[in-house]
Amino acid sequence: MSVERVCVIGGGVIGSLLAAHLARVCDVSCLVRRDEHAAALGRDGLRVSGKSDFVATVRASTDVRELAPFDLAIVATKALHVDASVAPLAGLVPDAAVMTVQNGIGSEKVVQRHGAWPIISGVTFMSGTRHSDSHVEYELDTPTWIGPFAGTSTSPDLVEEVAGLIRAGGLAAEALPDLLPAQWSKLIFNSAVNAVAATTGLPHVRRYADTTEVDDLGHVVRGMMDEGKAIAAAAGIDLHDDPWEMNVRAVSRGSTSEGEYAHPPSMLEDVRSRRPTEIDFITGALVREAERLGVPAPLNAALYRLVRGVEASWGTPGASP
Repeated sequence: MSVERVCVIGGGVIGSLLAAHLARVCDVSCLVRRDEHAAALGRDGLRVSGKSDFVATVRASTDVRELAPFDLAIVATKALHVDASVAPLAGLVPDAAVMTVQNGIGSEKVVQRHGAWPIISGVTFMSGTRHSDSHVEYELDTPTWIGPFAGTSTSPDLVEEVAGLIRAGGLAAEALPDLLPAQWSKLIFNSAVNAVAATTGLPHVRRYADTTEVDDLGHVVRGMMDEGKAIAAAAGIDLHDDPWEMNVRAVSRGSTSEGEYAHPPSMLEDVRSRRPTEIDFITGALVREAERLGVPAPLNAALYRLVRGVEASWGTPGASP
């Protein structure tokens, strides 16, 4: 299979960064939710600033039938929206492959409900800021890991080809024969960082790694990650990276001579905007695995339920804004 035409589903930060960089090396279309978003991309192109600086030409529509055919669909929506986003592809592009890049675990199984496509699992740590429908700022240039969806016959050659395209477009990417260790590393990292951000309102800053004083927030973060590592061990997962070390590196990378960069995790942005979070796919997924395997995970369970409580507060009379 040769990948020459890519459709990126979702126009947030990750979808925009992938679409713009891939448009340097292949034909790229973008499936978005709003007509005005599609119109802006068609009129202005897709601008990237920050770590990269260019304007890409992409086709865009709210109707996938106007964008087909394509060789690869990259589903870059939030996990909550994968089902509705992939459903229109059913029967439309039977020879395509589908790649997921959601937080948490479980998106690939949602994709499988709609077609027998080869599925590539993706894990990305790159991040940025979406300034408008046609402008995204590229801030954290960490790699994207991709691999065949576990238990399927997705070709490693296809995975390597897609990783090569991403690299050729100017982003960091690595093809792995088994992505589960990387997925679980990020799952455990996200379970702590996103849930803590959503409940405290605090961006991902150095305080997340502080463990010197008895009241330091890092104790909670590390405790959640230690629980996650115990769950992974019980599941037979040999982690790609240690989540605590990932956390320490991330907050260190965010510090500059001009001060500390306060990166807002996606779940914090959702809470600020009173949007449903991905907590069920991240911390909730880890808690369910802990229950299935009989591994204690009281901190993750508590934060999971607290975030659900935060969501419930939005529709409760008398709750604080």
